[in-house]
Amino acid sequence: MPPPGEYRPDPTEGTTRIDDLPKPKVACQSRNYRKRPGPRCGHRSYRDGLARRTLHDLGNPLTGRPREIVLIYSQHYCSKCRKYFNADMTDLADPGSHSTRRVIAAAVRLVIEDGLPYRSAGWTLGREHRVFVPYATIQNWVEAGGEKGGATNRPRLPRLGTLGLLGLHRRRRAV
Repeated sequence: MPPPGEYRPDPTEGTTRIDDLPKPKVACQSRNYRKRPGPRCGHRSYRDGLARRTLHDLGNPLTGRPREIVLIYSQHYCSKCRKYFNADMTDLADPGSHSTRRVIAAAVRLVIEDGLPYRSAGWTLGREHRVFVPYATIQNWVEAGGEKGGATNRPRLPRLGTLGLLGLHRRRRAV
């Protein structure tokens, strides 16, 4: 390990082809469970299948390699409320996100605390942490406060009909 303050040249400086970049270090993690409680009713639900998800994580600046997490997770079916759901992965990443919570926190910290513009924050993440995030995505993360909107825990949607959606269900006509 180099002493503090020693300059280490960027091993990817001058690289023009994507094939010449260092390959990512792949870490495998599992969220494979045989039974999980249902999200609505709590009924113990059996595993219905397996799925795979790839997440981008902060890379190692010393080796210059990006890091990817391959996550194997179980999919379950609740026979009581007739709903499919996945094993909980929110400790690693938000639903639908391709990046881990560590990447989101680092990007938001660069913009908020360091005062960098979105594009410069994207370059800094790519250069120092070897994770490549578009600057528009960083802008969305910052505007959302670093959090992605979670699902509401409603048992059903409101049954307002067409008039209710337009806001006409409570209006009364004056006679």
